[in-house]
Amino acid sequence: MRKYLPLLLIFILVISLAAGCTVKEEPVVEEPVVEEPVVEEPVPVEKTIVKFAVQADSTGALDAIISDFNEQSELYEVEPVIMTNDSGVMHDQLMNSLSGKSGEYDIISMDVVWAGEFAAAGYLEPIDSLIKDAGWKVTDFNAGSMSSGKYKGKNYVLPYFPDLGFLYFRTDIVSEEDAAVLVGGDYSWSDLLTMAEKYKGENGTLYGHVFQSKQYEGLTCNINEFSANWADIQGGLETMKAFADSDATPQDILVYTEGETHNAFLNGESVFARNWPYMNGMAASGDYNIDVANVGYASLPDGGTVGGWILGINNNSQNVEGSHEFLKFISGPEGQKINATVGGYLPGFNALLEDQEVLNANALLTDPGFQVALTKTIARPVVANYSEVSDIIQVKTHEFLSGNGDIESATQIISELFE
Repeated sequence: MRKYLPLLLIFILVISLAAGCTVKEEPVVEEPVVEEPVVEEPVPVEKTIVKFAVQADSTGALDAIISDFNEQSELYEVEPVIMTNDSGVMHDQLMNSLSGKSGEYDIISMDVVWAGEFAAAGYLEPIDSLIKDAGWKVTDFNAGSMSSGKYKGKNYVLPYFPDLGFLYFRTDIVSEEDAAVLVGGDYSWSDLLTMAEKYKGENGTLYGHVFQSKQYEGLTCNINEFSANWADIQGGLETMKAFADSDATPQDILVYTEGETHNAFLNGESVFARNWPYMNGMAASGDYNIDVANVGYASLPDGGTVGGWILGINNNSQNVEGSHEFLKFISGPEGQKINATVGGYLPGFNALLEDQEVLNANALLTDPGFQVALTKTIARPVVANYSEVSDIIQVKTHEFLSGNGDIESATQIISELFE
């Protein structure tokens, strides 16, 4: 036993030393978990949709107006309902909807001759309170536009854009002498036809003159101009047919609307064109063959038809507040400035007629030929049953122009409309 005692002592010593070298681990203290506060994302407000019944716009102004409004508005979003560019068909479509007390359209765009009819039928909401709440006066807007939508002492419309018919011509083709005659406004339809036949074919043109002569509202406007505001209906019909039959106009001139007219002129196919101010905005865009620097303007021989489009609120709209907001935007200084600078339209908000940015963007407003045109405007028939009257004028005029009617019958039937 004794011989093992030293070994036992050594073993005990080793065990003791090993135990003494063991590192005592400190208890792990866990850091408290700090929870990040939950930030709730704001729930986006679902915008109320406002439906806008309107014809297509070739200039880009309509798209810009709607885009700007929708970006600014936190509560409303305008959706355009693009309707036919045939004004007569659009009128009938609106009538079918409004007479059925439908709310499918909140704001409607109207030809100036429709407003009285729609207001009298109770289809439009009076907007005098809107004008007052916006801090405006009726005189802040184009007088013709406002008067077209006033019924029994109440205002039912604000301007979309005022309009008038006038003559466009190519200054790089027409001689300085002839251009001076046109700009001065002292020329006849016969003079214009002579020039159209004279200049046709120059600089690659195909036609001398283009205008609207399809059986639709544009035909009523054009025969109004050819007949000197119905003063000489037979003479107007004969003169218009002379143009239609001339080699200076396209063979299919009797299907021409504004679209065919602006395509022919802007693509460099015609020397002269009768159209509305919007075509100048298209010319200035640089998207067409023609250079706006080579475009001149003149009054028509016996004056240009007053036109234009106005805006009203459907009396059965379910989105009246949103309609008010958009109507104030599109007819107020913001929307009207876009219309004038982007679209080349005449501004319906009068203060913009002196706005330098508008004047710089729209050569029409300072052009001497256009200034003459502004002094020679003529109205379409002022009658209670305008749609019926216009339809008869279109039918009888087109029958005669196409060779399916005689001059005496057409003259008599149209003349009786004014008795």
